[in-house]
Amino acid sequence: MVQQAESRALTKTPGRSHVGFSAWAALVVVWLVWGSTYLAIRVADRSIPPFAMAAARYLTAGAVLYVLTWLGRRRPQARAVAPAGVRAPSRLAQWGGMAVVGTLLLAFGNGGVCYAEQTLPSGLAALLVASVPLWMALADRVINGQRIPLRGWTALGLGLAGIAVLARPSGNAAVLPVLVVLGASISWGIGSVLAGRLPAPASPLVGSAMEMLAGGTVLTVLAAVTGELARVDPAHVSVPSLLGLLYLIGPGSLLALTCYVIALRQLPTAVVSTYAYVNPVIAVSLGALFLGERPTLATLLGGAVVVLSVAMLLIRRRGKGSNA
Repeated sequence: MVQQAESRALTKTPGRSHVGFSAWAALVVVWLVWGSTYLAIRVADRSIPPFAMAAARYLTAGAVLYVLTWLGRRRPQARAVAPAGVRAPSRLAQWGGMAVVGTLLLAFGNGGVCYAEQTLPSGLAALLVASVPLWMALADRVINGQRIPLRGWTALGLGLAGIAVLARPSGNAAVLPVLVVLGASISWGIGSVLAGRLPAPASPLVGSAMEMLAGGTVLTVLAAVTGELARVDPAHVSVPSLLGLLYLIGPGSLLALTCYVIALRQLPTAVVSTYAYVNPVIAVSLGALFLGERPTLATLLGGAVVVLSVAMLLIRRRGKGSNA
């Protein structure tokens, strides 16, 4: 879940009148892969404790990405530099900024989703996480003083109504996992806004690697404090759970992130931001197809309202020409 924090760190290549097939292919990968990670988390949770699983995902993916970016920076033409006249923050400051973002996004954000999906259907988790742009808008208002026009407040109100429908317990459904995912989404929204204010490397991929390593470290601490590390037994990890973890490390973190960077550099931000309301559709569909999840009519209705409100927010930002 590093995608939204990256949007503020990336810059478009000016003057591109033609967008190649690779950019659209990269966006399709983002749609499909990030939408499918909810299914992979649900499967991996079956025999791997959630915090330990998420820690393994981000420590591994972060280490691989950091090494790859380090090798890339050894080529002079591949080095990212700060804009002229702008002093780059120190390496220590960069690590501090990325540690805060990685903790909010990956440890508390994605870690909370992993914890909740032990019992919560993957499709419902994805629909709740679709509310992140709403929390981002509110955090932007509080932290940056960004004005929200009437249409924005209408979208926020509509989205909160949809969340209320989604969060309403039905039958024997537990309330705690729903609240955990909502808390994780709020943490993600706050972290995404802070990412634009904290020291960061010039290269977004280097920043993502730092976020993963920092978030993975915090998740390891959470796993130790909750006793998960003592319960991890490789002999009892099922093949589907292991495959789910490998999918989260490879396609879910490394491939999709790279494709996101490619798409965001070559396509309009508003086009790339469509993943925010495509991913939940993918997640719900895959959950029904492979896990037999059957969302209720109220869940589908609430999810549709949330997705519609997010679309309203993103369209408003596109009209203002800002980076969502």
